[in-house]
Amino acid sequence: MSIRAAQTPDLGPLARLWWQGWRDAHLPLVPKALANRRTLDSFIVRMALALPHVRAVGPVGAPLGFHLIKENELNQLYVEEESRGAGIAALLMADAEDRLLEAGVKTPWLACAIGNTRAARFYQKAGWVLTRTETIPTEIPGGWYPLKIWRYEKRLSARPWTWLEIEQLGPRLSPAEPGGQAEDRRAHLFRAPRTIM
Repeated sequence: MSIRAAQTPDLGPLARLWWQGWRDAHLPLVPKALANRRTLDSFIVRMALALPHVRAVGPVGAPLGFHLIKENELNQLYVEEESRGAGIAALLMADAEDRLLEAGVKTPWLACAIGNTRAARFYQKAGWVLTRTETIPTEIPGGWYPLKIWRYEKRLSARPWTWLEIEQLGPRLSPAEPGGQAEDRRAHLFRAPRTIM
């Protein structure tokens, strides 16, 4: 399973995956005024605009997860419900950090909804550090909504991740026989950066 550029047939499935993942993680945490504006249609519009910058995992037209980078921000990282806990988020994180480093970003950041402890644990396990709470403008149809978030940052370096480090993030990804699918994943992961700290 490799990370790839998102393609046009991915648009609808990615938007639905994003919408459902957002609802699962954020619906009980964010103000109702924001939740009411987070319709499936709004995610379709946002994904259509973001698609050239999205990287996905899984078959074209049936992605299992994705990440979106905006400048120095890891803006989105989602995995479909049935695939959570299988190590896909770890693969996406390693790829996102690789892309950020290739773009010359040494200290990227990401926003985590306050109270989203599952995501926060994953980010911390991946070496991201909670630096502060701040209010950021988040996209809504026709404008922006001020949302208070946890800001995480990570200092990247070119030292590659080891397979053990990836397994610790995604425990169900395991080595396969030489030449197998998991071996292909490992070849990519060894090129991914890791934190200096």
